[in-house]
Amino acid sequence: MTWSWFFKIIEEYWPMFLRGAGVTLLISIIGTVIGAIIGLIIGTIRTIPPSDNGFKRFWLKIVNFILTVYVEVFRGTPMIVQSMVIYYGSLMLFNINMDKMFAGIFIVSINTGAYTAEIVRGGIISVDKGQFEAAHAIGMNHAKTMLYVVLPQVVRNILPAIGNEFVINIKDTSVLNVISVTELYYQTSSITGNVFRFFEPFLIASVIYLIMTLTVTRILRLIEKKMDGPENFNVIPGNQMQVARPDHVANKIGKRG
Repeated sequence: MTWSWFFKIIEEYWPMFLRGAGVTLLISIIGTVIGAIIGLIIGTIRTIPPSDNGFKRFWLKIVNFILTVYVEVFRGTPMIVQSMVIYYGSLMLFNINMDKMFAGIFIVSINTGAYTAEIVRGGIISVDKGQFEAAHAIGMNHAKTMLYVVLPQVVRNILPAIGNEFVINIKDTSVLNVISVTELYYQTSSITGNVFRFFEPFLIASVIYLIMTLTVTRILRLIEKKMDGPENFNVIPGNQMQVARPDHVANKIGKRG
């Protein structure tokens, strides 16, 4: 009977499911963080305005071309193919035998970086040009404008998209089974080989994937809400000017007064 097998498999093989889920989360977290950093750097570089200096303009075009090729290649090919090419290709062409866990993190990171780069570039472009002009007007160069004015807004605006990439990575780590990374899908496949049943083990895996993605989504929603700040602000009159403060701060000021 299906349900008897369902509980029997959980009882006997729960350590394998747990280890697989742990590996999946580890690769997803590290890969998403590194990919976000890669994307932030590439997206920033690709939005650098052309320089008046011919030498700098030439090298910027070369760098932009290389980065564009990287983004298009990794956005235009499936991660499962990238896994095979990178892991086995590095061994055949360069005699580099990568650790499977390292290979998994590396593949997820560079794949996420390609997608995040376009997200960051779109976020930078969406910032009003008047803010760039205002920053330059007070003496900021492009680097300082990006660091202090633009990127803080971009990071806040792209957070939902980064969270979505994280959720996608939790599911897409399943393709790493082709290079024998012992994530959840690989462990589930091993269990099916032991019990000669497919429905129950993969049903359990589906539930675990669902729990992980729903939990991560909920946590990200709370982080986004926290970064939004208070919904309501009060205008508190000062001696020479009026300052907008959150309600809870205004209440504390009123009590002290």
